[in-house]
Amino acid sequence: MSDQRTRTAGPTRRSLLAGVAALGALGAAGCSRVAAGSGVEGGDLLDRLKAQGVARLGIAGEIPFGYIDKNGELTGEAPELAKVIFKRLGVDRVQPVPTEFGSLIPGLASQQFDVVAAGMYINPDRCQQVIFSDPDYQMLDAFIVRKGNPMGLRDYEDVVKKKAKFATGTGYAEIAYAVEHGYKEDDILIVPDQVAGLNAVESGRVDVFAGTALTTREVVKKSDKAEVTEAFAPIIDGEPHVDGGGFAFRPNETNLRDAFNVELHKLKKSGELLRILKPFGFTENEMTDLTAKELCGG
Repeated sequence: MSDQRTRTAGPTRRSLLAGVAALGALGAAGCSRVAAGSGVEGGDLLDRLKAQGVARLGIAGEIPFGYIDKNGELTGEAPELAKVIFKRLGVDRVQPVPTEFGSLIPGLASQQFDVVAAGMYINPDRCQQVIFSDPDYQMLDAFIVRKGNPMGLRDYEDVVKKKAKFATGTGYAEIAYAVEHGYKEDDILIVPDQVAGLNAVESGRVDVFAGTALTTREVVKKSDKAEVTEAFAPIIDGEPHVDGGGFAFRPNETNLRDAFNVELHKLKKSGELLRILKPFGFTENEMTDLTAKELCGG
């Protein structure tokens, strides 16, 4: 994941947090934890979701991946895609369960929701804890910096060389990328999300905030103090690295994951996937044929 969407002006920070709080309460009151698995090989969650008519989605309030808009409605690339795929699987509706990004995998494991629909990056560490759909998008990184980029920060190597004060989000892949380039993990300022990252740059607490190209571009739109750098591929083990994001499922629910993948690949082949994601800023460049197996490390 990191980090995380029709494209209209995004919600204010206040309305976003209010929406998350309200819908978090709704999720808690409307239904308690998901029932434990039945022991059926591959899991029977899909059958149970069909019977109850609703799938609970773990989201992290991150534009453009999954968030509550200014009207209190669930949207974002992952929830909108989930609505289409679950409908095709015979599940009529989805319900958001907002949480912090760093709590998505623990929340899934403790059955607070059925699937993580937050545009989560697929990487080997996470693949030890959950199973992923194939990615529905690929993504580069970008930095939020002060207007004019006074330190000339273009990539992680620049951050280390110029001893910039560096921040990124809770649980973001960008933590590992900075460390890979020699930045001390203890020196990284970890903030909840890209809004907090923008605030940290604008206030001078840090020189740079790292996130996905889409989230950073979106959050600086109304800022007169900060800008976003050109997107770039982090260098990992000497090679440019492209991330891919997808949906996370509990390890025993392979039947649901596999059925989800079947519908996802149909949408890719027909071109409907791009149509669903395009309103949130995704382009043909973000479409991918990468697989979860590749991103998990084979």
